[in-house]
Amino acid sequence: MLRRIDLSGEVAGYPARALRELMPRAAFDVNEALRSVQPLIDDIARRGTAAVVEIVERFDGVHLERLRVPESAIKDAVAGLDPDLHRAYRTSIDRVRAAHEAQRLPETVTEVAPGGTVTERYLPVGRVGLYAPGGLAVLASSVIMNAVPAQIAGVGSVALASPAQKTNGGLPDQGILAVAGLLGIDEVYAVGGPAAVGMFAYGTEECEPVDMITGPGNIYVTAAKRAVRGLVGIDAEAGTTEIAVIADATADPVHVAVDLMSQAEHDPAAASVLITDSADLADAVDAELARRAPEARHSGRILTALAGEQSGTILVADIDEAVAVADAYAAEHLEIQTANAREVALRIRNAGAIFVGAYSPVSLGDYCAGSNHVLPTGGCARHSAGLSVHTFLRGVHLIDYSREALEAVAVDVVNFAVSEDLPSHGEAVTARFEAK
Repeated sequence: MLRRIDLSGEVAGYPARALRELMPRAAFDVNEALRSVQPLIDDIARRGTAAVVEIVERFDGVHLERLRVPESAIKDAVAGLDPDLHRAYRTSIDRVRAAHEAQRLPETVTEVAPGGTVTERYLPVGRVGLYAPGGLAVLASSVIMNAVPAQIAGVGSVALASPAQKTNGGLPDQGILAVAGLLGIDEVYAVGGPAAVGMFAYGTEECEPVDMITGPGNIYVTAAKRAVRGLVGIDAEAGTTEIAVIADATADPVHVAVDLMSQAEHDPAAASVLITDSADLADAVDAELARRAPEARHSGRILTALAGEQSGTILVADIDEAVAVADAYAAEHLEIQTANAREVALRIRNAGAIFVGAYSPVSLGDYCAGSNHVLPTGGCARHSAGLSVHTFLRGVHLIDYSREALEAVAVDVVNFAVSEDLPSHGEAVTARFEAK
């Protein structure tokens, strides 16, 4: 079922870059997508609401009389929630809030010299635009993952955008509206894709521009984020979802197979990768995939994703090689299904999130683990982290020196300034001590 890459006994022989190039990857050409997205963004910058309305009608088949969702529709969505789904939403919100509360950063004051202090303050951005996808998968869960950290960070103004759904009278999905209501978000726009990014970045008659845009989306949303990056902050340029599973002979092939399928369900371009030192386990996983995937509700997506170049089984000699391969792959989601799973997990350096043991599947993290599911993809976990409270905070230094503290370091400042041929920098210090 999954194509195989046999690296058994060879991993140590590859330099880091060469090993990364052997990993299965989804094709993800943001620059190509940007060619079609940039004119849309430019049009929104010029014409505001009129351009957004035309783009939504063109791509979503919905003509909007107004971009903003009436508050009554949000309240109705909450009131109409199925009780079981209401409980699931509340469980997710409560656990994500509990886990993210621990990410608050205290103000720190450091005395670097007598009379000289540097204070580190963490200040939230003023206004954020959150995006919740509404294409192949409508992700109400993404509203929770974006909004809760922003609220904990202290962001004063939170707006949400999600595609207009023809099947919901031109409003975003009912689940997305309901979660927004449960979180106290009343500024919601029925705008999706690049139009939402352009609306947030440049503003319209209805929507004030934001300082930061966060949230997952398809390649066109990612391209739109690239187009406005710098004008506003963004969380990341996220690609299609991916899962890697390190598994040994102790793993249950059913667990491995269904977890690989769970992410393949998202998108035909999703990546599902098994890393194992057991050919027998790989065979058993393939057998389970062959049995289960054709019967799945989204079998077309799953089978396409599993058969794609972005998916596969990587055979290794032992767990040491498995860890090296996992670090080279730097998966968005990494599961450890081995003996001594926690010990193995603690050896991993590069992953968006790590799921330890047989009873911590990725789908738990998608909804109710308390962790965040907005994570780096495409190997970006080597240098970037997932969405968190920190995403919405900016560290600001307060420098507070007394006359005596400045005088004590004045000669060093002057020497630096002279060495860099910036004498006025030095004069900015010495002038303060000239006789009046």
